[in-house]
Amino acid sequence: MTSATREPPAPLPSRVVRPDGSGGPLRAGSAPAGETRTTTREPQAPAPHDLKESAARAAERAVEHLLARQDTEGWWKGDLETNVTMDAEDLLLRQFLGISDRATTEASARFVRGQQRDDGTWASFYGGPGELSTTVEAYVALRLAGDRPDDPHMLRAASWIRGQGGIAASRVFTRIWLALFGWWKWDDLPELPPELIFLPKWFPLNIYAFGCWARQTIVPLSVVSALRPVRPAPFPLDELHTDPDNPSPPRPLAPATTWDGLFQRADRALHLYHRVAPRRLRRTAMNSAARWIVERQENDGCWGGIQPPAVYSVIALHLLGYDLQHPVMRAGIASLDRFAVWREQDGRPLRMIEACQSPVWDTCLATVALADAGVPADHPALVKAADWMLGEQVVRPGDWSVRRPQLGSGGWAFEFHNDNYPDTDDTAEVVLALRRVDHPEPARVDAAVARGVRWNLGMQSRNGAWGAFDADNTGTLPNKLPFCDFGEVIDPPSADVTAHVVEMLAYEGMADHPRTRRGIQWLLSEQEPSGAWFGRWGVNYLYGTGSVVPALIAAGLPAAHPAVRRAVGWLRSVQNDDGGWGEDLRSYRERGSIGRGTSTASQTAWALLALLAAGEEDGTAARRGLAWLTAAQLPDGSWDEPEFTGTGFPWDFSINYHLYRQVFPLTALGRYVHGEPVVGAAAARRGR
Repeated sequence: MTSATREPPAPLPSRVVRPDGSGGPLRAGSAPAGETRTTTREPQAPAPHDLKESAARAAERAVEHLLARQDTEGWWKGDLETNVTMDAEDLLLRQFLGISDRATTEASARFVRGQQRDDGTWASFYGGPGELSTTVEAYVALRLAGDRPDDPHMLRAASWIRGQGGIAASRVFTRIWLALFGWWKWDDLPELPPELIFLPKWFPLNIYAFGCWARQTIVPLSVVSALRPVRPAPFPLDELHTDPDNPSPPRPLAPATTWDGLFQRADRALHLYHRVAPRRLRRTAMNSAARWIVERQENDGCWGGIQPPAVYSVIALHLLGYDLQHPVMRAGIASLDRFAVWREQDGRPLRMIEACQSPVWDTCLATVALADAGVPADHPALVKAADWMLGEQVVRPGDWSVRRPQLGSGGWAFEFHNDNYPDTDDTAEVVLALRRVDHPEPARVDAAVARGVRWNLGMQSRNGAWGAFDADNTGTLPNKLPFCDFGEVIDPPSADVTAHVVEMLAYEGMADHPRTRRGIQWLLSEQEPSGAWFGRWGVNYLYGTGSVVPALIAAGLPAAHPAVRRAVGWLRSVQNDDGGWGEDLRSYRERGSIGRGTSTASQTAWALLALLAAGEEDGTAARRGLAWLTAAQLPDGSWDEPEFTGTGFPWDFSINYHLYRQVFPLTALGRYVHGEPVVGAAAARRGR
C-alpha cells in the first residue's frame, strides 16, 4: 500500500447548532435513553419542481463542503467515534507500560469526563442507556487522571456500578484490564491457553474459526492469560464491588447438557491445566504466538488497522521480552498515537481515541457521492481519489487465503494499512467508485477492477452470500466460549455486504453470472416478513434495506417485484412524522425499536436510496424525505448527526462515522436530481 498521513486535528466547537436552531454539547448522554428527538419543522411533500430546485441547491452546497475536506493525497477520512472504552484502555495501557504523561492523561480525561451522563454512567452509543463495562473502565481511567472517589460525578458512577452487580458483572475484557493491576484475580477469569495456536485448521475452535478481529485479539491475549502479569495498583477499587470482602462470588454452573455448561466445565479443566502445563510446550506455544503476531504487524506498526488487537499485541510482546525501544514495539506504540484525535473545547485540549480509521471506505463513498451528484467524471478531485484508491489495492495473500488458498489477491481494506485483512465490502464499493471516474489510464483501472472482481467472486461463501473478511466463517462454537462475551466473534455472510457485492457485479455486466444469481437468491430468502433486511454493519434495518433494494434493481429485478414492493411498503410504514427516517440501536435487541428513532441524515438517505431505486422519486414518502434532508442541511453544506448509525458488533459496539452524515445524503440528493446511475455504463464503454 502507499503511505498516507493522518487527517490533521481539527478544532471542534463545544456547542453544535442543530437544524432547529438549538445547541448542545456532543455528549453520549445528552438525550435521555429511548427519547426520539424531532425537529420543530415537519415539512410536507413540496411540489416536484420546487423540490428538484431545493435538492439541487442542497447538493451543490454538499459537494462544495465535501470537496473541501479532501486530503491533498486524494483521500477522505472522517472521525470514527465509538465509546470511551477506547480512551480508558489507552490510559491503562500507558500506565501498564510506564509511559503515561500528564498532558495526554488530562486531555483524555477531559474527553471521558465530558461523555458522562447525568446519572453518572457512560453509554456505548449516543442517547443509549448506561453500560456497565464502559462505566467501569471510564471510572478507572478518571481515577488514573486524579479524579477522587468522593467527587460527586465519581460517587454517582460508583453507586450505579454497585447497583448493577459491581466489577464482577462486567465483561471479561474489562476484568482482564483490571487483573493487569491486581484489581481482579486471574484465577477468576476464563482461561485462554496459548496452545490454541497449535490447533489444526479443521478443528472447530482453531484461531481461523474466529472472525479476523477476534482472531487478532485472542492470539496475543492467550500470551497475556498464560503469563498473568500484575503491575502495582496505584489505588484500590473497593468502591466498585458489591462486597469488597467477596468481590467475586461463585456463579452457578449451567446444566452439563447445555453448551454453556459444557464450556464452563471445560474452562475449569483448563484452569487445572494452567497449573501443570509443560513448560517447554507452553514456551513453544507463546513463541509461536509471538511469531504470528509479528508477522501480521502492518507497515505502519499497527495490527489489522484496529485498536484492540494493537493494544493487546503490544502488551503480549512486551511480556515476552520485547523492550519499548525494540523496532516492533516503537512502531506499535507510534501507531496507537495515530488513533488519537485532538480537539479543543473551551480553550483546552481534548483527546479522543478512534477504534479504527476508515480512509478507504470514506474515499470510495465520497467518490460515489460526488459523481452521482453531477461532479464531472474527469474532475481532478475524482481522478486524484481514484489514483489513491488504486495504490491501496492489496496484492499479497492474507489470512483470508487459509480458506481460499488458490485464490489470487486483489481486494481493498478499510484502513490506511491492513494488507492482511482486505474485505469484500470495501472492495465492492471501491470498484463502484472507480467505475464512476474517467481516469487517464483506463487500462490501469480495468486491471485493478478485474483483480478486485475476481477476488470478491472467490470469497463467496457456500450459501451464495458474502461475509466481510473471510469465506464460510460461520461456525457457532466460538460464540459460546466463556471468554467471548465482548460481541460478535465470527464473520457470517450478511445482507448489506452481499448486496454491495451483487451491485458491483451487476455494474460490471455480470448480473446473469451464476455467482451473482446465487447472491440474489440468498438476499431474497433473507428478507424479513415486514419487507426489511437486517443490517449487520450499519444501523440496522434501514441500512440493510437501503443496501439491498438498489442492488436488486441494479441486478435486473423490476421495481414491481414483490420483494421490492414489500420493502417500499415497510419504508413508508416507518417514516417519521417529520419526513425523515431514523432507527435506534435498540433495534438489535428490541423488535419494537425496528425502524424507529430520531430522524438522521444518513438513515434518511439510506431509505431514500431504496425508494429512488424502486422508482418512487415522485411518491409522497420520497418527496417528504428529500424535503427533510434539504431542510436539515446546515449553512456550510453539512448535516448534524450525533447519533451512532454504524455498527461494529450489533448492540455491543457501535460507531458514529462522521462522514456518513455527508456522503449518503449527497448520494441520495444527487440521484434524485440526476437520476439513478446507469448500471453497466462504464463496462459498456470499455467494450465488455
